[in-house]
This record gives sequence, C-alpha cells and structure tokens, in this order.
Amino acid sequence: MRALERLGFEKIRQSGSHVIMRRGSKGCVVPMHGEIKVGTLAGVLRQADVSADEFIAAL
Repeated sequence: MRALERLGFEKIRQSGSHVIMRRGSKGCVVPMHGEIKVGTLAGVLRQADVSADEFIAAL
C-alpha cells in the first residue's frame, strides 16, 4: 500500500481486509494481509496500470 501511495494513489475506502485505492481514473483493490502472493500482486499492479519496475522503484 505504501508503494502505491508513493506512486500517487490515495486510499478511498476500506472494506474488511481490502483497501480500495485510486489515482485519477485508475483504481485497484489491495488485500491487507501479511504477505501477498505473486499472482495477487501481479493482478493488483495490472488493475492499477503500474509496471513491476515502477513498483519496485517505489519500494
């Protein structure tokens, strides 16, 4: 979630253990678990229209 915030996303709302984030017209649902599986992270990045390189740079 912090890496997405550094990329300009903001937390819109939270429903249980999932946070909805948005940047402009792009949004994504981020699960708030201890660790996120690789496939889940790839799906979140696809929803957010963020490349893996951008995400790694924001970490």
